[in-house]
Amino acid sequence: MTPGRLRRLALQVSATLALGAFAPASAGAAAHADALVPPDTAARASRARSDVAAASGYGADASDPAEPVSLRDIAASNAKVKMAYSALMDMWGSHFDDVGATFEAPRLLRYRGTVRTACGVMPQNNAAYCPQRNAIYFDEVFIAATAKHVGSELGTDGDMAAVGIIAHEVGHAVAIQMGYASRFTYANEAAADCLAGAFARQSRHDGALEPGDIEEAFLGMALAADPAPAATLVSRGDERRQVRAALMSHGTREQRMQNFRAGLERGPSACLAHFELN
Repeated sequence: MTPGRLRRLALQVSATLALGAFAPASAGAAAHADALVPPDTAARASRARSDVAAASGYGADASDPAEPVSLRDIAASNAKVKMAYSALMDMWGSHFDDVGATFEAPRLLRYRGTVRTACGVMPQNNAAYCPQRNAIYFDEVFIAATAKHVGSELGTDGDMAAVGIIAHEVGHAVAIQMGYASRFTYANEAAADCLAGAFARQSRHDGALEPGDIEEAFLGMALAADPAPAATLVSRGDERRQVRAALMSHGTREQRMQNFRAGLERGPSACLAHFELN
């Protein structure tokens, strides 16, 4: 990604951070959210995500050079992920205890390239929770590249952007173990984004955050947004496609940041009713 392009996205994130509190973005509203976004925003976020993937060393475009990721970068990223994983397990174990449930800690498995799992093939430049094995798989090169790319723009170490990816996947484990699962992708992803925000809230309460960590997390969410479906000349068909795409997506840039913010500001009960204490 060119420095100018990522800088513009970072400025958009900063503007979003300056707004007031968000209400959680509902799946029903997902189809209409892009009406509030400049026409090229979703496409820019999609290109940004591809550029982060290129920064990992896979399929880099020589016309848009990306920063290389060293073995030292990967080792440092893995160390941060390990620390965050420990904190995540402590946090969710405690919250499950509070509601009389038991949290089964998912395994954390790193890989490079592609790997076959009980949930199918995990592609490079990805992270995913596999409920069949209760395991989180993550491409360690991609995670390190995300941190380095975000850090280079914000002038920080970028670690919270990478940690946010792991916290999101742990969020899937939390939701599923709590009995929450929707047939719509967006609802599941919104819950996981919100639960990742709840982890950032807990980390802030524990004094574990560094200056810039919240900005890193929000920029990481912006980079991971899904683009809006391309329009055609058939208005009725476009409307149906947009509604379906919204329900089966990870969410737009605004939605992902909004859902993360809900957890950051109000904690786990903002994400899942299961955590509401009487």
